[in-house]
Amino acid sequence: MSKGEGWRVASDLAGAGGKILAGGFSQRLCRRLTECVAALATLEKISSPIVPYISAWHEHEKILWYEYVGAGFLALLGCERREVDEVFRQSIVDRRLYRYAERESRVEEEIVTRAELQGDQAGLREEVKKAGVVEFVYQLALPVGKRIWLKDQANIEIFVEDQICLSIGCLTEVTKEMEQKDLLEKIGYFDELTKLPKRTILQRIIEMNIGNLRRGHINDFVFLLLDLDHFKGVNDTYGHQAGDQVLLGFAEVMRATKRHEDEIGRYGGEEFYGFSIGDLKNGLQFAERLRLAVANTDFIFNRERIPVTVSVGLVAASQLAGKGEISVEELVRVADRRLYVAKEEGRNRVVYQG
Repeated sequence: MSKGEGWRVASDLAGAGGKILAGGFSQRLCRRLTECVAALATLEKISSPIVPYISAWHEHEKILWYEYVGAGFLALLGCERREVDEVFRQSIVDRRLYRYAERESRVEEEIVTRAELQGDQAGLREEVKKAGVVEFVYQLALPVGKRIWLKDQANIEIFVEDQICLSIGCLTEVTKEMEQKDLLEKIGYFDELTKLPKRTILQRIIEMNIGNLRRGHINDFVFLLLDLDHFKGVNDTYGHQAGDQVLLGFAEVMRATKRHEDEIGRYGGEEFYGFSIGDLKNGLQFAERLRLAVANTDFIFNRERIPVTVSVGLVAASQLAGKGEISVEELVRVADRRLYVAKEEGRNRVVYQG
């Protein structure tokens, strides 16, 4: 790049709102930034599916800003250059990280919501600095009502003398791929009869919230395992069609009883699950609401009332604290043991200890 070209790029960058060139930072940082802008501007001309950018943040400030964004980024967001920092920040629904778990031979998905991103900026940036690279997928809800997905890949460069970090990378729209993924998950993860989530979604819910608990984003959560009492007798007495009708009715009761923030699903057979963020008291209230709602509901098949009750085993994550690493397997094991106790003690009850 010639001296004239360098000054032109620097002038364009500063005029677009770049804080670094106008901020009295080191010559090394300014030179590196100018070189990267020139390279990315060239890349954008020859590679339209890729949207290059350079973002930056100061070690002791919360706000991340963009030193350079490609025209494609502005087109996607539908905003002016001066608005891009705020529009992008407000458009984020969540950020997703995908890891390959070799032991289980599957891909793990870690989801961080916009609220979590804003609440733990320092910790998340330290993770990125340590890794030296960025590879996330962002879900955005744009002001125009459109929802898109962007894959973010970047390298992190640290300028210690300036206390500045640069993220130099590219965004690629992967909306079609993510929509296809969501469709496959809906097909494979939802029970055909009740239309409730299967236990595979429960696994992801608990894993995500164990991570939230470790990072201090939540204080506690509860897991409920529910089993319809004497369900075999329903099938034997009234027939399997009646049994299916009871399962459908129970699913409707769960939907009507849960709060917006609670999670429910079918664990398998006549077993269902519930999940709620909050302490043990909150979990007991959730479980009792469900138990009473079932006991007070008329389950009808061929104009005949079928008596239905439910037993519940409940565990709070805080109950396992200090007993080793909290895991999905341990939560299910403890809840299942307590469900067994509820059955042994006469059914139609909630057990949360032992």
